[in-house]
Amino acid sequence: MIRGGILSVDAGQTEAAQALGIGKARTLRRIVVPQAMRSIVPTAGNMLIGTLKGTSIVSVPAVHDLLYSAQLVYNQTYQVIPLLMVATLWYIAVTTVLGVGQSHVERHYARGAARALPPTPVQRLAAAGRARLATYRRSLRSARSLLSL
Repeated sequence: MIRGGILSVDAGQTEAAQALGIGKARTLRRIVVPQAMRSIVPTAGNMLIGTLKGTSIVSVPAVHDLLYSAQLVYNQTYQVIPLLMVATLWYIAVTTVLGVGQSHVERHYARGAARALPPTPVQRLAAAGRARLATYRRSLRSARSLLSL
């Protein structure tokens, strides 16, 4: 994944840095890695979130996973559904935080690659809400015009 990201950077970038007299370490740190991060971050973030969902580990491998801890508690209290709902809410919270963090990191490394930055999740929701509101208003206008005839 990391190797693929570094290989995705055009060789002309390092040649241009050498032509400008920039050293190899600085070329890698200041030119190659920031461009490679555009392709590394989505893959690494998706793998992290997928691993979290697949292995049900919340924080540290030494700590029991969340579902095992919930099983220990509901074996004593016999309240299965509420504890599984709490575990589900924890998973949703953790994956949401990781997803939002990933989108912000992707947005940071997308600067300069396009003329406009991609929208944030909040901006996408707002745009969808505006589109629905505009559709609703158009349908109201057409209904009013039909009633006035």
